[in-house]
Amino acid sequence: MPVPTDAGSEAVGKLIAEVRQRWQVIDPLLPAPALPSPGSAVLAGGQPGPHCGARLAVGDGHGLVAVGSCEHWQGEPDSLDVTWAAARRFQLTPLVGGQDVAGALDALLSQWREHLSSLPSARDADTAAVINWPSRDIDGPSALLRRGFAPAAVIAAKAAGRDRFVAGAADAGTEPPGVRVRRASPADIDAVVRLGLDAIRFDWHFCGVNERPGTADALGREASGLLAGPQPWVWLAERDGAAVGMLACEQPEQANWIASMTGRAPVAYLLLMGVQASERAQGIGAALAARLDGAMQAAGISVALLHYAQINPLSVPFWSQQGYRPLWTEWEAWPPAAVR
Repeated sequence: MPVPTDAGSEAVGKLIAEVRQRWQVIDPLLPAPALPSPGSAVLAGGQPGPHCGARLAVGDGHGLVAVGSCEHWQGEPDSLDVTWAAARRFQLTPLVGGQDVAGALDALLSQWREHLSSLPSARDADTAAVINWPSRDIDGPSALLRRGFAPAAVIAAKAAGRDRFVAGAADAGTEPPGVRVRRASPADIDAVVRLGLDAIRFDWHFCGVNERPGTADALGREASGLLAGPQPWVWLAERDGAAVGMLACEQPEQANWIASMTGRAPVAYLLLMGVQASERAQGIGAALAARLDGAMQAAGISVALLHYAQINPLSVPFWSQQGYRPLWTEWEAWPPAAVR
């Protein structure tokens, strides 16, 4: 069938309505489905992709069952964006309906593979093909695995309860013996960067995170921005006056780049948390997370989001214990030529 180029066309509108109904059943925290306008796709770090806007579509003889939009992204070498991801990314936004979601997605991925094969830059080593798929939508993974994608990261969510923000494993004020948790200030920039780099270096083992030559400087700039306000959402855990743990979170005005990944608002984004290796498994991470819970409750945050590596053996159980659960799974193929 002809590829629909107008996201407001009747066929696309009907498909979007079908996907919206399906998503509401699958996961109430999902946003309303939509195709991005060309050049508007937002990837790690919140920067919009350059224009691509290639539209792909799949029909089943009765109507449109899948549509997708491709966007390209190139990170700045000295930005923190390229620490969290490949330097160049190709992202597909898929909307899939019909009676055979796996089959429709498979056909859409086949079309996307043909599109990527026409792009010389998609053959470079430091590149990735990326798809965000709702974690609770069990009909997609079989097609993604068959096409050469691997689950790389999770966008996890923690929603506010009816009366207060859902508590984690520890409440504020229940720090482990000998540990003090306090709000960080601009004078703590070196400790925040040191602990942030430790977390990045640990995550490197699980793919998708790369310490670049400019990572330390970029992390310093990011931390400086977060620490600039009078009540920054950055906390340090100290033992005997030495920082052994850190948590840094973006407040809603800083988290606009990821807010569209959920239908709730306002949204906070937990940017980074790390605990010194010798201090892990003692409750420090839970105490830091609980301090953030208190701040989000006071601020009326509806949902908090964060990323963690799908195969990180520490992050997966820890964030589950703190009340976060998978909302989106980020599937990747490195390089895009690996898409089958």
